Amino acid sequence: MELFYYMVFGAMAAVVAVMELSKTNKDRINTSSVFDSFKNNYLLVYSLMMAGDWLQGPYVYYLYSTYGFGKGEIGQLFIAGFGSSMVFGTIVGSLADKQGRKRACVTYCITYILSCFTKHSPQYKVLMVGRILGGIATSLLFSAFESWLVAEHFKRGFDVQWLSLTFSKAIFLGNGLIAILSGLFGNMLVDTLSLGPVSPFDAAAIILAIGMAFILSSWTENYGDPSDNKDLLTQFKGAAVAIAADEKIALLGAIQSLFEGSMYTFVFLWTPALSPNDEEIPHGFIFATFMLASMLGSSIASRLLARNSPAVESYMQIVFVISSASLLLPLLTNFLVAPSKEKGDGLSFSGCLQLLGFCVFEACVGIFWPSIMKMRSQYIPEEARSTIMNFFRIPLNIFVCIVLYNVNAFPIAVMLGMCSIFLFVASILQRRLLAIADKPKTEDWTMPREKNMEDEPLNAP
Repeated sequence: MELFYYMVFGAMAAVVAVMELSKTNKDRINTSSVFDSFKNNYLLVYSLMMAGDWLQGPYVYYLYSTYGFGKGEIGQLFIAGFGSSMVFGTIVGSLADKQGRKRACVTYCITYILSCFTKHSPQYKVLMVGRILGGIATSLLFSAFESWLVAEHFKRGFDVQWLSLTFSKAIFLGNGLIAILSGLFGNMLVDTLSLGPVSPFDAAAIILAIGMAFILSSWTENYGDPSDNKDLLTQFKGAAVAIAADEKIALLGAIQSLFEGSMYTFVFLWTPALSPNDEEIPHGFIFATFMLASMLGSSIASRLLARNSPAVESYMQIVFVISSASLLLPLLTNFLVAPSKEKGDGLSFSGCLQLLGFCVFEACVGIFWPSIMKMRSQYIPEEARSTIMNFFRIPLNIFVCIVLYNVNAFPIAVMLGMCSIFLFVASILQRRLLAIADKPKTEDWTMPREKNMEDEPLNAP
């Protein structure tokens, strides 16, 4: 069975290598040296931020269990993290738009470092505070950095198509290569060097501090709407009105919530899905394989985004359908082959099929991230970007909290099948977004040009 793991990992690595090495001029975007410097600085910082996050992920549950907490108490801690992200996310997003995205990114570093420090305490209340801080940090990670990048990109006058290059590279590195290296580094700290389950959190704090130093020394500040006469409630109302008034923004938020909710549910369920009777499986190796699949997806996305056709709104329909089909495999395999209730030696035949399907899903995740970033940069208004992005995360966090609370209420195959339905619904909404995307764009594009032509004689010297 070990041969199967190596074959899947090797095949995935080979495909990723071929994809990257076989890029032609059509798959690449010609940029300037000034932009390359800007892009590389952002990718360095983003990679450090993601390393600080990835180092912690595999060991949170394990650390809590070593402190003697049971499944129910650990579940409450996880719910607190997602609940914190839901409650405080919109507030910190609005503050990022008003007080500055650079400050918000620094706040992310400080908040997550404090969360890492709480892991040294076995006290439940202290760990709960750490989860709340971690939820706030997560909201900032998935809104403030992207908001800063988009605003800074256009402020510096770079080509709009170059933004896609930064997005795809950020996902390729941050959600792929850095995730794999972080997993290996954390494994070395805990197992090889025997420094204990809290050591990855200490390493994450150090890496986040280094990243914060780069932000403070090399980033400039930008804002959404820094107007002093707008309080948080006014910003919330403005963001809600923008979502309600523009069907494209509302559709984008629904699509994002459906996909990310399914993705986070998958993160919790893939282990028991592959080892239903607590079979011994190489979790770290499988995780690394998933990250390779995500890298493959981001590599495919970089090629698609480098070309004008097909449009991102078009090909994402297919991605959602494929991802929906991939999460149906556990339900199909359980229907065709009765699941065993006896502990096996390793991954079963149905488990092997599911692993391949899960790799396909992770490849779809790799395509999703840079593509949704591209669509957000097109449709979300700049003055409330962080606020609206965190509005999108409210239904996502509610969904994940419900799943965590009822994780034992339904069979795993049924819960993944439910996620498959959500992903299919996302494909339908994506089709609607494609249908309405072009016409408003044409109107928005022509009207300012006509206005500028009328104003031109008045502004002429």
